[in-house]
Amino acid sequence: MSDETIDQLEEQEYEEISSDEVDRVVEVLDGLIENTQSENIKHLLEEASSQVYYLVYEDEEEGEQLEQAA
Repeated sequence: MSDETIDQLEEQEYEEISSDEVDRVVEVLDGLIENTQSENIKHLLEEASSQVYYLVYEDEEEGEQLEQAA
């Protein structure tokens, strides 16, 4: 890989994503899920919603679980 490609990948890994944006996207995906008849499409949308949600909230939930275990 070129140095430029590596730099682009590193930048993408550390992109800051706001919880407001994540909340909006998850809300839209949830609306699509409710209005979708195909189980295959619903499953894909649910996976996408989960992936987007965990972009911001995964670390927070892990921290809360560790605090509760202590």
